[in-house]
Amino acid sequence: MGKSDIHLVGGGNEIEHQFRAVMRRLAGGVSIITAGRDQDITGMTVTSLTSLSASPPRVLVSVNRQASSFAPIDRHRVFGVNILGSDQQELANRFSSSRLKGAERFEGLSWTTGTSGVPLLGHSLATIECQVEEIIERYSHGIIVGSILSFELSPQVSGLVYWNGQYIEINHDVDLDLLAEISIPLAHVR
Repeated sequence: MGKSDIHLVGGGNEIEHQFRAVMRRLAGGVSIITAGRDQDITGMTVTSLTSLSASPPRVLVSVNRQASSFAPIDRHRVFGVNILGSDQQELANRFSSSRLKGAERFEGLSWTTGTSGVPLLGHSLATIECQVEEIIERYSHGIIVGSILSFELSPQVSGLVYWNGQYIEINHDVDLDLLAEISIPLAHVR
């Protein structure tokens, strides 16, 4: 391993800046967390979603406690997960924009209401409706553990990833061709 380009130096802001640069090297799948009920709905783009357990099925997402989505998740104890496809970068930008707030983010979009009342976005790779099992508050964030109430899976298999400050599209067919070009046996990726 080569010499590091980043060293912890100076005050808190510099360390935070350096830490963000380090974490940008970790690619993350892009999802939109939706929250609220009726007219009081909101959502936010995240890359902090992960599977916690398959048995029983649980997900974990980290949400800043100052984010507009945190309060309705805490209040209603439900949230939606909308895993984005490679063609949904505009949607990711929309739900991370500070220009739009709350229900404005949903205007003109295809979405439905889950059985718990939480909004779920149409045309996602997958949607998951979750009941909050636990919120662990640490520092600026709430680590939210969700038990699965329902889910829906799209036949589409191309995903959207955020890496090094930019969106990257992963297209199943194109990327399998690329792997074949560099001689990785396809039996290992199918």
